[in-house]
Amino acid sequence: MNTIDIITLIAIILFARLGFRLYSKYQEMKKENKENKDKFD
Repeated sequence: MNTIDIITLIAIILFARLGFRLYSKYQEMKKENKENKDKFD
């Protein structure tokens, strides 16, 4: 493995973690939004 491969691998891992974190936050917000709508109906 040369340096470019290692840097690429690290970048992919970091982007995957970021994407997963954003996705889980989005799901959480969606759930809270649904609960809030149920309270007002």
